[in-house]
Amino acid sequence: MKIRPLSIDGAFEITPVLHGDPRGLFTEWYRFDHLAEAVGHPLGLAQGNLSVSARGVVRGIHFADVPPGQAKYVTCVRGAVVDVVVDLRVGSPTFGQHDVVRLDDVDRRAVYMAEGLGHGFCALTDDATLTYLCSATFAPTREHAIHPLDPDLAIAWPADSPQLSAKDEVAPSLAELRAAGGLPDYEECQRYYASLNRV
Repeated sequence: MKIRPLSIDGAFEITPVLHGDPRGLFTEWYRFDHLAEAVGHPLGLAQGNLSVSARGVVRGIHFADVPPGQAKYVTCVRGAVVDVVVDLRVGSPTFGQHDVVRLDDVDRRAVYMAEGLGHGFCALTDDATLTYLCSATFAPTREHAIHPLDPDLAIAWPADSPQLSAKDEVAPSLAELRAAGGLPDYEECQRYYASLNRV
């Protein structure tokens, strides 16, 4: 597989090698050792999630308090999405910036994002199905959201009328969360990454 750093430190695009023949297809969509080498530490797996979305649904921008945060390894097993990683770490050189990767059931790419980064996506097809490998279990009191249509994020979602959840509809803006001290701190995230088992 090919692992390419994105423009945001701690985020990577993973492109697997596809082995196909008349019977179908086989691929290694996750390799513990290859990812650990690229990231600098292993991804401790604590939870697996699956989400199914109709075309035009936008989910995010979601993140968790650091520590422990929640690193994610995301791939699309059916349909297609535009996947977005946002740097929410106050003090980061790329704070407030985002990067975009198309995930689909053709190229079978994945995205890894470190703790402290925000995540969202827009479904390009009906029944777009994502799987997430997560480094920590869901903890409602540590989970947060930023409004995905916040103009300060300037994300060009590929949907004429994005469908949002009730939670995302009322999520605060990036500026509001920053003013309230509700965003991850870049230096604290760096210390947390350093505390993880290194390869």
